[in-house]
Amino acid sequence: MEILLFIIIGFIGTFIGTLAGGGGLISLPCMLLLGVPIHSAIAANKFANTCSSFTSFLVLLKKRNIKLKTALVIAPVGIVGGISGGLIATSLSQETMMSVAIFLLIFALTLSFLKKPKQASQSGDHQVSKKVYPLLYGIGLYDGMFGPGQGTLQMYTYLYNGFSYMSAMALTRFLTFLSCLGAFSTYFLTGHLDWKVALSLVIGSILGAQLSVRVADKLSSNHLKLILRTITVLLIIQLSFNLVT
Repeated sequence: MEILLFIIIGFIGTFIGTLAGGGGLISLPCMLLLGVPIHSAIAANKFANTCSSFTSFLVLLKKRNIKLKTALVIAPVGIVGGISGGLIATSLSQETMMSVAIFLLIFALTLSFLKKPKQASQSGDHQVSKKVYPLLYGIGLYDGMFGPGQGTLQMYTYLYNGFSYMSAMALTRFLTFLSCLGAFSTYFLTGHLDWKVALSLVIGSILGAQLSVRVADKLSSNHLKLILRTITVLLIIQLSFNLVT
């Protein structure tokens, strides 16, 4: 019964997280409520995200929503950010990280209403500007340390640099795969992984990610942007509530 619950948690969290980010704010609290220790919960979540992000990225790559060379260029940024975040996870408090995330999400949400993004390129070989590398590294660092909302921040970053929604989703899945892989390696080496929890979560996460990329492909860009903004507002509320309580 407990294994089934972890599968369901992984499915729901990753389905939402793949569409617009924020899946960690579903899966992490649920695992904690089921008695999973915090570091084991984070480790299981990183492992599940590593697997589900990679499989969903492969689907989007096959559909030519992104070119492989475009993703590979930013690969070092993601994996170094994830490893860095995992290594310094104990040096900053969770409250500090939540405060940073709330500020960035409010900023991104405000920008989505005030600033018109660049004309979206439908070409899969559109390149990521080097100007946003430091921001992507910072998001990867945050993902390695804590994570909820990092996918949402990545989506805004790509959308406002001229990528279509599906291309932004593909790059977000790829960089999430790398940052989670880097972070997971640090948790694994320190012995925090519970394989029963992690493997159950992986099953649900892969199913959720596969369904999500197929649903997204059938929605209009306006509907997808509405989902992104809605998830952003819910993330801000949830993180603020966690910070206060």
